[in-house]
Amino acid sequence: MSKHLQRDVQQLHRRLMNLFAIVEKMIDNSARALCEKRVELATEVIETDKVVNATEVEIEEECLKILALHQPVATDLRRLTTVLKINVELERMADLACNIAERAESIHRHPYFPVPDELPEMVRQATKMIRMSLDSFVESDSMLAKQVIYFDDAVDQNNQIIIRELRELMKQDSELVEPALHCFSASRHIERVADLAENIAEDVIYLVEGDIVRHKHGNFDDRENIENA
Repeated sequence: MSKHLQRDVQQLHRRLMNLFAIVEKMIDNSARALCEKRVELATEVIETDKVVNATEVEIEEECLKILALHQPVATDLRRLTTVLKINVELERMADLACNIAERAESIHRHPYFPVPDELPEMVRQATKMIRMSLDSFVESDSMLAKQVIYFDDAVDQNNQIIIRELRELMKQDSELVEPALHCFSASRHIERVADLAENIAEDVIYLVEGDIVRHKHGNFDDRENIENA
């Protein structure tokens, strides 16, 4: 890697890390707005989305500029391709954070609605997946990325539990149907956030190992070691 390419890639990484931090905070604030019914945090999340959208475009433009100027090959090309893909996933996460915030604002109008106990744990799991995917990218750690992929099962299980609880609530009290539907949507958005963290982990595995692992998670040779790590 030439000095000029190295400098440009390092600057690109710094911008991507900054975007990671912004999006992680958006997810955290939208979840707190939902679970703690703090509507002011929901407003903050929605306003921050403009910053994410602008940053996402800037990072993409910088990636394309580096590709055109330096014409990287092999590992360098794979790294820039991975940055482009992660950049898109983060922007999608920010959109989901806004969706969660909007659902939180709607639930706020129903102060007696009982948010399922499993929801905060589901949020914690999804947030952990985001941090792990970031760490795996920074450290080029494909084993950690594979842990992110397997951790997604716990999020899916909690989502199913929450959906069942919400269905029971709606059967028991028709006045809870509207807020329960908003909570149902929020739970699905959180589950989707975890899916995007999983996508980032897949991108990291491609970066480190050169393998495209989408739809092939069960074929990891070191599955037992990954799950016990």
